[in-house]
Amino acid sequence: MSNTPFTRRRTLATLGSTLLAVTSWAQAHDFRAGDLVIDHPYATPSIPGAANGTAYFRGIRNRGSAPDRLIAASSPVAQRVELHEMTMDGGVMRMREVDGIALPPGQTVSMRHGQGYHLMLMNLKAPLADGERFDLTLRFERAGEVTVKAWVQRPSTKAPAHSHDHAH
Repeated sequence: MSNTPFTRRRTLATLGSTLLAVTSWAQAHDFRAGDLVIDHPYATPSIPGAANGTAYFRGIRNRGSAPDRLIAASSPVAQRVELHEMTMDGGVMRMREVDGIALPPGQTVSMRHGQGYHLMLMNLKAPLADGERFDLTLRFERAGEVTVKAWVQRPSTKAPAHSHDHAH
């Protein structure tokens, strides 16, 4: 192969395109289950001494024409996983376990830190440390079951500070 300036530019351009494609793929971090797209599963690092943790998603998008529901979750890092909803009631934050999270057709349900829905990781087997990854299995009413990889990271948005080590 010749070593002309044109050949070097073409080789560098090909290498750059390949690196961009790999980087974009690595940052995508989404999973599919039927018509559902589960975008960026993540958990927050454990609070020292806390028995419980939390997991979130940027969102779950239902690309189909029929409604679906997230009805259960499990993970090897916790004894059990509960679906929770956070609401504000006159300035008081309230959390409660729910039996499912509705996923309307054509819509994205946000499950970010500090917002309505999240997953409670009950009785953690070990603390969750920033940078770790773990499996999280989600069960949907229509789409079935899918295992995603959750990344432990600090939230990227300012959200109300609250602890999950209290009883729910």
